[in-house]
Amino acid sequence: MRLPSLSLAALLSCGLPAMAEAPRVATDITPVQSLVARVMQGAGEADVIVRPGMSPHGYAMRPSEARALEQADLVIWMGADLTPWMEHAIETLAGDAAMITLLDNPETHTLPTRTGARFEAHDHGHDHEDQAHNEHDHDEHDHDGHDDHAHDDHDAHEHDDHDHDHDHDGHDDHDDDDHAHDHDGTDPHAWLDPQNGERWLGLIAAELSVLDPENAALYTANAEEAKAELAALNSDIAEQLAPLGDRPFLVFHDAYQYFETRFGVTAGGAVSLSDASEPGPARLAELRTLVDEENIVCAFAEPQFNTAILENVFAGDLRIGQLDPLGLDHPVGPGLYPALLRDMADAMTDCLSDPG
Repeated sequence: MRLPSLSLAALLSCGLPAMAEAPRVATDITPVQSLVARVMQGAGEADVIVRPGMSPHGYAMRPSEARALEQADLVIWMGADLTPWMEHAIETLAGDAAMITLLDNPETHTLPTRTGARFEAHDHGHDHEDQAHNEHDHDEHDHDGHDDHAHDDHDAHEHDDHDHDHDHDGHDDHDDDDHAHDHDGTDPHAWLDPQNGERWLGLIAAELSVLDPENAALYTANAEEAKAELAALNSDIAEQLAPLGDRPFLVFHDAYQYFETRFGVTAGGAVSLSDASEPGPARLAELRTLVDEENIVCAFAEPQFNTAILENVFAGDLRIGQLDPLGLDHPVGPGLYPALLRDMADAMTDCLSDPG
């Protein structure tokens, strides 16, 4: 009788207990947690600080989330461009932990923040592999992709991270203006390029292997399998969205240019900036003109924000779809990251395709 074939990761984990206790890992957002969870399958799990359904741009930690950060052996986060409030919390609570700041890794493909209501067309013909981390000056970073905890230049956004004994009842009480970003910096939504996800899997596995060498083979095998899965998904999405590249759309906040650039789709503009700050009347008027001039037929809301403004300003003129960059509809864990990318592709196909 022929036995079913098993992957190396399955052989390493099936029926065998992990040889050592896995490191405690804290991550900032669910897509990052998903990538870490995929690498750690069979050895351990990772915590996520920003709970599902909440915007990472401005957030108040619960005591349990602060404890997860304090107990972490390794912190993996996008960086202060996404969660400026978290930088001081890491310094205060997890100062002895190893840390990976994904936006600072030299292999990460980054893009500059867009500021205008209208977006310039992407150059879809360039090779992204040759542009990894092209917006950073790496003389300021350690090129092993890790942050050495030098936070001397960042003393804003200080929180008493254990002084949140109340539940915020499912909404963020901090106005985005309280956590304003540098709008001339790096767009922090880099996880929406799946090739960044592929690169990060190797980085995550390497760091976990340093902290937990007894499970290094498992981490490496999981990362290689996940890379292959993301590469196949990347190809599928590219094929799915290829017919829609010349159909511009609006987004609620400017979070999607990594996805746009990778797959050749075209956002004409955003109601809000990359940090989801409130749009002014002039911006809305410019978008109304853009919709008319570019024959835009679709705008995308988001579950993390009150996007009623789309209905109020564009009701009857545009189809309203929904994009979720954090995968709210999916369980937190290894399957979330590929699922949210697939969902985004399906949402764009549904909203941009000609009505049947």
